[in-house]
Amino acid sequence: MKENNILEFKKLNICILTISSSRNLSNDKSGDVLEERILSFGHKLFERDITKDNKDSIKKIVTRWSSNKEVDVIITSGGTGLTETDVTPEALEEIFEKTISGFSTIFHQISFGKINTSTIQSRATAGILKETFIFALPGSPSAVKDGWDEILLHQLDSRHKPCNFVDILPRLKEDI
Repeated sequence: MKENNILEFKKLNICILTISSSRNLSNDKSGDVLEERILSFGHKLFERDITKDNKDSIKKIVTRWSSNKEVDVIITSGGTGLTETDVTPEALEEIFEKTISGFSTIFHQISFGKINTSTIQSRATAGILKETFIFALPGSPSAVKDGWDEILLHQLDSRHKPCNFVDILPRLKEDI
C-alpha cells in the first residue's frame, strides 16, 4: 500500500491453456477472449498454448508452468463438460495440492443467472499447485467472459477488498 492509502496494482504473470481437439491458435476464440482481457487489465500473458483433451498432456503442461517461479496463475479453457473426452477436471484435480471449491460454486451461481440449469453440465474447478493458482473454465467464449469478468478480474486484482488471491500469493511461498 502506498503512503496516501491508494492501493497499488500488482501485475501477475498468467498462462492460458486451451484444451480442445478442434482448436488451434487461429480459431481459439475463448483463448483470444482471455488474452485480451488479461492484457487490457494490465497483467502479463506469460505463455499461451493449446493441447488436446488428454489427461497426461494437460498435467504435463500445467505442472511445467507451475514449476516456473515466475508464473502466478494458469487459466485453462475447455474440457470441463460431461463427454468422454472432457478430462480437464480429472487431470487437474489429480495434481492440485489444494482445491478452491468456492470457485466452482460462484461460477455456477453466475452461470445459472445466464443459462439457467444448463450450468449443471459444466465442471469448472480451481486449485493450487506449487504456489500457482489454477482455474479451469468451460470452453465457450461466454463462459470464459463470465469467469474472467465476474470472478477472476476481481480476485486477481490486488486492489480488490476485503480480500483477493494476489494478497495470498506471498504466503503460498512461505516455508513452513
